[in-house]
Amino acid sequence: MSPDDVEQAMGTSTLQLLRRLLDVAQQSGPAVARRAELSHTELTALEMLTRQAWGPGELARHLGVTSAAASGIVDRLAARGHVERVPHEADRRRTQVVLTESGRRDVLGHLMPMFAALDELDRGLSDAEREVVDRYLAAATEAIRRVL
Repeated sequence: MSPDDVEQAMGTSTLQLLRRLLDVAQQSGPAVARRAELSHTELTALEMLTRQAWGPGELARHLGVTSAAASGIVDRLAARGHVERVPHEADRRRTQVVLTESGRRDVLGHLMPMFAALDELDRGLSDAEREVVDRYLAAATEAIRRVL
């Protein structure tokens, strides 16, 4: 695909809307972090911890920071009561970072308006529409992943 082809392809309404979605999504993390009085990296760590517990080293790798920086992030979140360090379930020599109930409330409280609006939008889709959207979003995700 030539640069002219790319420019023309990016002119479709679907791709313009996708680009706008990606731009807004990129801006949302720092904005929510400011409202929550967290750094963007701290908010990202909390979001990760809503899905599962992580070791400090694993958090560092996924956040793209040093182990020392990850330890500082965990210390700050623990000082706010948002996370706790607990022994790893399988290997008691290791530590896991788990989200506390106050951490979950803080993260979800700031993100709930977005989740509610997206849920309403999703419930408004027919099965056929959802199939098309799912296929498009999965393929778009893979296309974007290629630059990673």
